[in-house]
Amino acid sequence: MMKTLAALSLCIASASAFAPSASQRSSVALNAAIDNAFGTSIETGNKCPPLGRELLKDAGPDAVKWFQNAEIKHGRIAMVATIGFMVQKFGVHFPLYFGPSGSNGFHPESADAWLLSSTTGVTFSDIAHAAPLDAVGMVPFAGWFQIFLVAGWFECIAYNRQWAEGREVPGDYGYDPLGFTKRPGGIAGKDMEKLRMREIKNGRVAMMTIAAWVSNEAIPGALPVWHP
Repeated sequence: MMKTLAALSLCIASASAFAPSASQRSSVALNAAIDNAFGTSIETGNKCPPLGRELLKDAGPDAVKWFQNAEIKHGRIAMVATIGFMVQKFGVHFPLYFGPSGSNGFHPESADAWLLSSTTGVTFSDIAHAAPLDAVGMVPFAGWFQIFLVAGWFECIAYNRQWAEGREVPGDYGYDPLGFTKRPGGIAGKDMEKLRMREIKNGRVAMMTIAAWVSNEAIPGALPVWHP
């Protein structure tokens, strides 16, 4: 009888050794959730890249949503940054409609110097002739303070809409001046899926682009391909 019980317990122990544990099951479920998350595409074999999977290996659904929001916001900023970089590099500038007469998009100089900062003595014409990284350094503290104040205000709105209001679609912050989300189904509708994927892909390209351009600006020759 004792031998039978011992053999039976040994079989049960052996079987349990090959049975998937709860942590293994949750890991498999998480991997599936990551691969099925919106944003994975054919470029990566419709799966999350290895680095992303490593970052999210112990994460939950909320963490995946957080990273999706972070990627979208960084992509949007990078797309604006690439436009701003080219505008500054090519010498094209926005007209100073409320500034001195004579200034326009291609000729920023004017008879009367319009100060950007009376403390530092920097004028808009000085900014117009500066290289992109030098122009960034010429912005006074008050200018950066205003930028960070507006950015922080927007982050509060984004956090409230994504987490307090529980909006399920990453990047849905309620700001849509062109009315794209007025289509049937709103931002979560089928009509918007292609546009949302295009935005994510363009944002990824823009992030790599601005990183390369800034690197080449800081270290000339660092980018051995076309750059403005």
